[in-house]
Amino acid sequence: MRGSGQKLSIFALGGVNEIGKNMYVVQYGKDIVVIDCGSKFPDESLLGIDLIIPDISYLMQNRDKVRALIITHGHEDHIGGLPYVLKQMNMPVHGTRLTLGLIEAKLREARLLGQTKLIPIDSDSRLELGSITAAFFKTNHSIPDCLGIAFETPEGTVVHTGDFKFDLTPVNEQYADIHKMADIGKNGVLALLSESTNAERPGFTPSERNVGEHILEAFRKARQKIFFSTFASNVHRLQQVIDAAVATRRKIALLGRGMENVVAIAAELGYIRIPEGMMVKPEEVNGLPPGRIAVLCTGSQGEPMSALSRLAGSMHRQVAILPGDTVILSATPIPGNERSVARMVDNLYRLGAEVIYGSGTVTGMHVSGHASQEELKLMLTLMKPKYFIPIHGEFRMLHLHGRLAETVGVDPGHIFIVGNGDVVDIENGTAMQARKVQAGNTLVDGWGIGDVGSIVLRDRKHLSEDGMLVVVVTLSRTEGQIVSGPDIISRGFVYVRESESLLEEANRLVAETIARLQAENVYQWSALKIGVKDVLGRYLYESTGRKPVILPIIMEI
Repeated sequence: MRGSGQKLSIFALGGVNEIGKNMYVVQYGKDIVVIDCGSKFPDESLLGIDLIIPDISYLMQNRDKVRALIITHGHEDHIGGLPYVLKQMNMPVHGTRLTLGLIEAKLREARLLGQTKLIPIDSDSRLELGSITAAFFKTNHSIPDCLGIAFETPEGTVVHTGDFKFDLTPVNEQYADIHKMADIGKNGVLALLSESTNAERPGFTPSERNVGEHILEAFRKARQKIFFSTFASNVHRLQQVIDAAVATRRKIALLGRGMENVVAIAAELGYIRIPEGMMVKPEEVNGLPPGRIAVLCTGSQGEPMSALSRLAGSMHRQVAILPGDTVILSATPIPGNERSVARMVDNLYRLGAEVIYGSGTVTGMHVSGHASQEELKLMLTLMKPKYFIPIHGEFRMLHLHGRLAETVGVDPGHIFIVGNGDVVDIENGTAMQARKVQAGNTLVDGWGIGDVGSIVLRDRKHLSEDGMLVVVVTLSRTEGQIVSGPDIISRGFVYVRESESLLEEANRLVAETIARLQAENVYQWSALKIGVKDVLGRYLYESTGRKPVILPIIMEI
């Protein structure tokens, strides 16, 4: 079909120059396939925002061309945006059994389950999506049922690795399809999109099985209760905790909604094996001998309302951490969470707990689910792509991954370091990046999707820094004179009882300003409000050095 005037386009709507909200697009002519639909958490500058998801304006403008949404695996940065995106634009969702199980729980909560077509796939599936055919291969990661994707298009094969590592001794004995990857590479790969999370880390990422040995050792040494915190989605890690509890004759309790949900779904689908009679309810923990209980809980990142944070603050209603208990943090803090984790660890030590935390290379309690440099080079060597687009990472990670590609023989001129929205077009075997599509952040606040923009955030920042003054004035409808007020209400600006003289002068200025404007035949409410804000704003800044949000309220009776 070459020479038909159609071209192959590849771009990201999220996931490059950032960690999180992964969403990638492969388009040939009138056929679009979307890969993943993730979310990420806001930083401290996005006040009140709950979640960030990709801007899908391009997909909505081309909704008649979208053939499928394929999910590579069940982590939040790949499925977290689904309830919000599917509300704006419904499309068939393809995923493996565990991935769809986790998605179903999300959609059920969002009341979208009956409206969304969920289609199970596995590594042997083939999807005919217009002019694009999708085939799959197994990869290892920190959650089961992960897939890479090979898209066969009229221009050639495009491979998306998903998140991966090469774990030669996987806990669930589901081995990566290395031979299938090699066959895909042997048949020719036009473009490779490969994840870059650990592109800064030399060597190989250790096997998840290594963590199980350290977990078992810690369980054998502990004399009282064990509290084990990790990412709820790390099903392999949860299985190893359960195995260690069986070996040391401990019962398991679950704390945290996320942990309860994942364990229930994974157990129902057969991805976690839990011996009968092993699980106990949180309210039963205190009635069991301390050396016979292990608690699996959320909160390894120090999240304020997580189970472990509440335990560290002695605020959990059913369970308490007592002197001599062991707390294991089986995760490395995500950048930005270090202070929260450190504060939580301090509180755990204050309770008298033995705390095992810090780098997984030191404690042995954590290994990454992402490929390090040698594994990234192995993927590149297996695939032998003509063009390479590093994805899933911040700019330095993408840049370093590009350098790794050069060391294994990829032409430097064929490596594209892109931002969200940058389109790599391939036509007649030649690739170029010269255009963009709309991409960016859509902010989720409560039930609102994209209704909070820069102006609202600016006001929130302003309120958080200098507070607010509300000025209430009541005017006579017939005479235009002030019959009540001005009354000034301060919130987050000054403490009223200690600032009486400041507020009395502010009152006087408001009354004087309204009288002056009326003498100049200005009676429109909008003009009066602007006059009050200008005069009061100058006075308050000169007096306090602060610029509160000023809200004049003018009423007539």
